[in-house]
Amino acid sequence: FTAQVDAVGTIRLLEAIRAAKIDTKFYQASTSELYGSTPPPQSETSTFAPQSPYAAAKLYSYWVVRNYRDAYGLHATNGILFNHESPRRGETFLTRKVTLGAARIALGIQDKLILGNLEAVRDWGYAPEYVEAMWLMLQNPNPTDLVISTGIGATVREWVEHSLNQLGLDFEKHVDFSERYVRPTEVDKLIGDSSLASKVINWKAKTTWRKLSQIMVFADLEL
Repeated sequence: FTAQVDAVGTIRLLEAIRAAKIDTKFYQASTSELYGSTPPPQSETSTFAPQSPYAAAKLYSYWVVRNYRDAYGLHATNGILFNHESPRRGETFLTRKVTLGAARIALGIQDKLILGNLEAVRDWGYAPEYVEAMWLMLQNPNPTDLVISTGIGATVREWVEHSLNQLGLDFEKHVDFSERYVRPTEVDKLIGDSSLASKVINWKAKTTWRKLSQIMVFADLEL
């Protein structure tokens, strides 16, 4: 399913655009997961080393976008977005699972957060700002693949502690570990370098992970 949607789906869309000869701007939602085990900071020139079927499928999409752009002159762009979050994030994703869990613990609805690897590092940014970056990429007359990130990393443990602390909750009391949530091949550290995006589309992240955690925690508290 991952291959059909994230890999084959992209080339089907690109081929439809090419065959129909419709003037189209195509944005491919690429991902920091492409870098996998490559040490940070990760930029447009860093080595790709995908560590999951999802990342491998996205790598296919990345290269086929570049191929169609070079071969057929399509306005096709890869936005290599690092983790971008908001109160609208699905409840099974780590950031939202934590902020919603913190709110539910504060309200007496649940008692524990069950999590996996707490030492993985991610570069978390605010989704509305990243959507603006996508739009700016499509306004660029010369389509260019760009990394979009804050450039600031935090461990899962730091995200959890900060989210709980805002509501006066104790990490040791409310967090348990489970092997169930540990990846078979872990991506240890993703921190993006979006300096090229700053030059090409004049974009820079305004909201870093601490403020983002605060936005999400208090949005979940009001649900």
